[in-house]
Amino acid sequence: MKHRGRHRRRKRGRALRATLAGTALALTAAATMISASQATDSARPGPLKPLTSATALRELRLHHEAYPASPVPAVRVADVVASAGHALRPAADCAAAERAALPVTPAAGRAWCWDEGDTGGARAGAVTGSWDAVHDGRWGGHRVLLSGWSDARGRARIAVVDAERMTYAWVLPVVPADGGRSVRPLRSPLSGLVWYQDKLLATGDDGRTLYVYDMDRIRRDGTGFTLSAVAAYRLAGGARIGALSLDRSTVPDSLAVGEAVPADADRPARLWRYSLGSAPSGPGAGLVDPQPVEAYETEAAEVHGVLAHRSRWYLARGAGAFDGHGTLVRLDGDGAAAAQCGPDGTYQCWSGPAGSLSHGARTGQVWSQSGRMLFSLGLDVVDSALE
Repeated sequence: MKHRGRHRRRKRGRALRATLAGTALALTAAATMISASQATDSARPGPLKPLTSATALRELRLHHEAYPASPVPAVRVADVVASAGHALRPAADCAAAERAALPVTPAAGRAWCWDEGDTGGARAGAVTGSWDAVHDGRWGGHRVLLSGWSDARGRARIAVVDAERMTYAWVLPVVPADGGRSVRPLRSPLSGLVWYQDKLLATGDDGRTLYVYDMDRIRRDGTGFTLSAVAAYRLAGGARIGALSLDRSTVPDSLAVGEAVPADADRPARLWRYSLGSAPSGPGAGLVDPQPVEAYETEAAEVHGVLAHRSRWYLARGAGAFDGHGTLVRLDGDGAAAAQCGPDGTYQCWSGPAGSLSHGARTGQVWSQSGRMLFSLGLDVVDSALE
């Protein structure tokens, strides 16, 4: 009986993935899509090239800046989760136009949509969660997901999601102003978010800054919540951080970074890592060294999501001059592979628009969001589609 039950669950999982992929493919078939011959050069950009220029590496060095601590009493993440008054809907209850944002190949294993009343006119950003924060994936007894958003004026907000009930509450990230005497809203698309131990790293200032937030210092503000930055790491050179993710396959853990270079830029994009310590304390975020421990160049442009696992780098790329879905590429020192789909073998098979990537090392799940859809799938499923 146990075997039959397991087989039924597997069949239901395959059926769900087929339904989600079929919906996305059917609704995007009429969109402008590039053929395999047109996309080969851009979708398969070749192997990673080590970046060795001392000048280029200096541009990637982070400079730390601490902020004064707020005296206002804090609440716990569990308090925010308990107050969740909004709910995501399972994919079956989402509109077809919403599901069209999902990837075609590889297909999502699970998916949900955000309430239009909460996110209408807003832009989806990065995803991270308690799977990044701690090895067992639970924070204060809860599985928690953080989803970044920004409104039409660029003001950021973060949905704190109970990843078991799929309910959520909003937290507004702010940064100190006027010498710490006041705060201002963080204006950022939140293209990069990583929750590591008790610290949350968030991109800001057009990718020039990583703001550091202490997840134990969430404040209640009227009927809502705010989170004030305790530190910042700034890039002094011309590099701009476009995407972030945590990599637990390295020793020590590392922060993988991708640069979002436009498709028409006359230079390669850069990918690099910073080492993280096992016990971050104080206002920092556990960075062992503000200098990258490794860096690469790639011809892959429009990088909106980055994931590193062992020697492989996975990039979620925008469609560039073409409308619709993005591409998913895997790179290493030997070459590149990209997922293909549809009768014409297009490489535009990933979500549309392409977004951030986050990998749960314990479960093997990759999380992302696009449009108003939040979704996950196994890294093994990703690899199978890229073989």
